[in-house]
Amino acid sequence: MLSSSPPHVVEDCPRVLQLLSDGTVVRFDEYNTLPPPSVPPAMPVRWKDVVYDAAHGLKLRVYKPPAACGKLPVLVYFHGGGYVLGTFELPNFHACCLRLAGELPAVVLSADYRLAPEHRLPAALDDAAAVMSWVRGQAVAVGGDDADPWLAESADFGRVFVSGDSAGGNIVHHVAVRLGSGQLPLDPARVAGHVMLCPMFGGVQRTASEAEFPPGPFLTLPGYDQTWRLALPQGATRDHPFANPFGPESPALGAVALPPTLVVVAEHDLLRDRTVDYVARLEAMGKPVELVEFEGQHHGFLVVEPSGDAGSEVVRAVKRFVYGNGSDISN
Repeated sequence: MLSSSPPHVVEDCPRVLQLLSDGTVVRFDEYNTLPPPSVPPAMPVRWKDVVYDAAHGLKLRVYKPPAACGKLPVLVYFHGGGYVLGTFELPNFHACCLRLAGELPAVVLSADYRLAPEHRLPAALDDAAAVMSWVRGQAVAVGGDDADPWLAESADFGRVFVSGDSAGGNIVHHVAVRLGSGQLPLDPARVAGHVMLCPMFGGVQRTASEAEFPPGPFLTLPGYDQTWRLALPQGATRDHPFANPFGPESPALGAVALPPTLVVVAEHDLLRDRTVDYVARLEAMGKPVELVEFEGQHHGFLVVEPSGDAGSEVVRAVKRFVYGNGSDISN
């Protein structure tokens, strides 16, 4: 009688997960690969968790500054993690959102989404669309019984900003395309701008920063390649539209209506050149986009140390952008 060989590991993502040859995914309990952040300054920000997609058991965390602040912009935030790890509950993401909510100030909605490889793309992008539909539903419900009381009290749905770091920055791009091409209705809510923090894009051809930069403390080239292998549809390359916004099969963006976009890049990020190229291409199309580069920093520096000096500069840049309503990003 022939016996089949036991499943073996085909992808090993240390401290995070293993993908076995039979498709089984083994996740480790200790999956947070970031050092714990320093405690952010005490802020009078309240927060609570809300289900936005009961069918998939997905939640988002609502951060609300004091009611005395009045109606505030809404900042939707998608966390990073290469599409394979992370949740809004991790201390680093939580600390970032506390700072953004308290110091902008803004109502921050930090959303979870399904992770790969259990749920390969476009699952996370569909979940992000569901978040935006939930926001639209809250805008419609203002004044009614279905409205969340915190949002009814504090959220200005005419000033919604979609933001994210790393993989979350990639999500921002795809949300922008769906909104700007009319695939994702949002009225009566309105997106006033996008914020990308060290966005994670991909491509088969190496950029100079990928080929020449030494590994960063929290992103290496092998790790970057592995996350795309785990996140993309099986058999897809890094030129897939989910990874490469300007790949051979990616939709043209010239006719897509995009609001003002703020893009933050780190000088020593392996993905720096991809981000710079992304901004340059949008500028060539006449899209309103601003690039802010932080010298001496690596990929994901805001999440790594939310209370650091560079993190404070990011918060100030986002505040300037948000309170310009995205209408004039030159000041």
